[in-house]
Amino acid sequence: MSSAEPLDLHDESAFAALFERHRGELQVHCYRMLGSLEDAEDLVQETFLRAWRSRETFGADGRFSFRAWVYRIATNACLDELRSRSRRVLPPDVAPAADPTVPLSPPADLPWIQPYPDRLLDQVTAPEEEPGAVVVARETIELAFITAIQHLPPRQRAALILRDVLGWSAKETASLLETTVASANSAVQRARGTVRQHLGERTAWRTRSEPTPEERELLRRYVEAHESADADALAALLREDARLTMPPHPTWYEGRAAIMVAAAPAFDPAFGTLRSVPVRANRQPGAAHYLRASGETEFRPLAIDVLRVEDGRVAEITSFDGSAYFVMFGLPLTLDR
Repeated sequence: MSSAEPLDLHDESAFAALFERHRGELQVHCYRMLGSLEDAEDLVQETFLRAWRSRETFGADGRFSFRAWVYRIATNACLDELRSRSRRVLPPDVAPAADPTVPLSPPADLPWIQPYPDRLLDQVTAPEEEPGAVVVARETIELAFITAIQHLPPRQRAALILRDVLGWSAKETASLLETTVASANSAVQRARGTVRQHLGERTAWRTRSEPTPEERELLRRYVEAHESADADALAALLREDARLTMPPHPTWYEGRAAIMVAAAPAFDPAFGTLRSVPVRANRQPGAAHYLRASGETEFRPLAIDVLRVEDGRVAEITSFDGSAYFVMFGLPLTLDR
């Protein structure tokens, strides 16, 4: 990463064009750091502004290519953002309730974890020496991983992403974080231990981005269960230890029994009629649910569920409500009959 692309530092249009080549991957990088697509979009724009203001420093010491240089700026911008946030509690931080049907509530907010639509991930490109497939590899973009790394202190989070996600060397990581190689390695080791505690020894990680036939069939049955208001069919798709979270709401449900209690109102005829559209986010299957309330003629946005599948069943549902997510996914805000 020591070579620098020729660049006229006084030509703003040329500078912007070069930056745009890296915008997609920088947005994914900021998303991993922050867990929020909206925040990531803002931080990429902040990165551009910082880069333009400090453009005279580019290549001053010969250590960084343009790509590495803007990654450094983006990482520091994210670290600044994270320092300004108060610590937030995630589901694994709180012990389960004695009654499995009672929703769990933490003493603080859930972070604003947001989904990343696959349609945007598919647009991410990276230089030939850093294939886009690596930048958005499934095991480093799934919601479970994004959630797990939110437990890390900011600098540990950055070190882990640079080393284990982007494949930077210990020396490159230490240089970007302005620390020693020994300190960078120590941060990565501590981060790996924390992530392992929250993810366990996962066996379902894989780098492929396309859904498996198993996932397609499970999603078809998931959609069918909601559209037919068949609670038993939904229950049959869930692992006994499945989890339902609904960020940013400070409530989640542990276990099939608790999830079915939470889902019961949606299967009541008085609730209305659901129509569900298959989607994909974070390289995972999902469903966008539209509701036609009693007396209405149009289906309107209700929620988008992103599913984690293990051993042929749903292990986790992360549900995002609000029409803003439908816009994010490029979905219509109404469906007719």
